[in-house]
Amino acid sequence: MIHVDTIKNGLVIDHIRAGSGPRIFSWLGLDKADFSVAMIMNVPSKTHGKKDIIKIDSIISIDYSVLGFIDPNITINVVVEERITRKINLTLPDRVENIIACKNPRCITSTEKYITHVFTLVDKKRAEYCCEYCDELYRAGIGEVF
Repeated sequence: MIHVDTIKNGLVIDHIRAGSGPRIFSWLGLDKADFSVAMIMNVPSKTHGKKDIIKIDSIISIDYSVLGFIDPNITINVVVEERITRKINLTLPDRVENIIACKNPRCITSTEKYITHVFTLVDKKRAEYCCEYCDELYRAGIGEVF
């Protein structure tokens, strides 16, 4: 059995879709961290079968809208002095900016590189977002983040 030390002051990113942990770990730049981090994969979960968990022994700044876009089932536990002081339940954000890029070659964002890529949530159940400029549809998920 592997032992992972208790987080003293930091974050625990829990309920990550199984297999998605490495991508989130990389996106957060945790491979370059100078503090303790742990990624645990395929942990048994009562609600999802399996899940990934990332433990970060530091309070870092995270854009929760990006994590909610990647996986709205993620929860963030804020740990202070080895105790969970706050639990943040993520959801799909209503609007995202510069998280995904429109792939429609006729979209203005394809030719005008300075324009912000803006997508609005149009179908929460299907996790579909619509480009604000050309109405191209995209589904939220781990593979879409740039």
